[in-house]
Amino acid sequence: MSKILVTGGCGYIGGHTIVDLIENGFEVISIDDLSRGSLRMLEGIEKVTGKPVKNYKVNLCDLEDTEAVFIENPDITGIIHFAAYKSVPESVQYPLKYFRNNLDSLVNLLQCAQENNVNNFVFSSSCSVYGNPTKLPVDEKADLAEPESPYARTKQMGEAICRDFSRVNPDFKVILLRYFNPVGAHPSAIIGELQEKPENLVPVITQTAIGKLPEMNVFGSDYDTRDGSCVRDYIHVMDIANAHTKSLQYLIEDKNTDACEVFNLGTGEGVTVLELIQAFEKVSGEKLNYNLGPRRPGDVVAVYADNCKARALLDWDIKYGLEEMMDTAWRWEQALKKDATKLPLK
Repeated sequence: MSKILVTGGCGYIGGHTIVDLIENGFEVISIDDLSRGSLRMLEGIEKVTGKPVKNYKVNLCDLEDTEAVFIENPDITGIIHFAAYKSVPESVQYPLKYFRNNLDSLVNLLQCAQENNVNNFVFSSSCSVYGNPTKLPVDEKADLAEPESPYARTKQMGEAICRDFSRVNPDFKVILLRYFNPVGAHPSAIIGELQEKPENLVPVITQTAIGKLPEMNVFGSDYDTRDGSCVRDYIHVMDIANAHTKSLQYLIEDKNTDACEVFNLGTGEGVTVLELIQAFEKVSGEKLNYNLGPRRPGDVVAVYADNCKARALLDWDIKYGLEEMMDTAWRWEQALKKDATKLPLK
């Protein structure tokens, strides 16, 4: 049973990926300094899988503490690197904070991988690297545009760091996963997205519907789209999670043709913000209180994926539709309300 290190394992996508890894026979350890993640996620993972996951409360920007994890775990086979700051508005306001955290942590992790001969690496990237694409759907060969936010720039730079590192380390193999807009929760409603002050759209929707937020804003109603709101490619978090497991299997089985490969992870369907709200209202039976507001700095107009490459090479498929995404997100929000013990724990 291969041991996989997941950084950011107490976060939203990291936690769901750990579940998928365990269900596919992997042993998992986590590094998460809990500055953005929650121990609530680890509790939920154990409930879902029946297996506890050890987390090291380590800041990856501290090289010595990061090295200690590798020394204690000399049998790590692969790494999935999620740990990063990811708020677009925050990155616009504090760019240096984002460069320091997101890039220093990656460099330290790659150094540890090199020193400990861990040669299978999956990097959590983002469709934000495409900026405002000129052609839709966007495929992996599309040029990377000028980023719309410092967050997006750290993903472009992170990809470049991984690519350059793989060129001079012949045994090192890396997959860059550019995912679009992960939403939803585990079908059990035991784990989901924990945001006390939500910025991602779906938690804003569910928290407004359940009364945690009095109302929500739709940022921009005058874009050149079918209803004036932004277009995104929303994909269920468990489909995203499974793609990480498939990527590791792909690397471990030496199926890669290049040292550094790139895959889009999206459904291939563009959905507007207003259409997403309508899908939620249909599934939940709740009427949302929302306002049409001005555009938000850093947002692109429209982006959705060409996912043919991931489907073909990773043997990956989409299992959850839009209504299932909204249904699992809503049931997770309801579960949080019913059980006070499901509040974030540090």
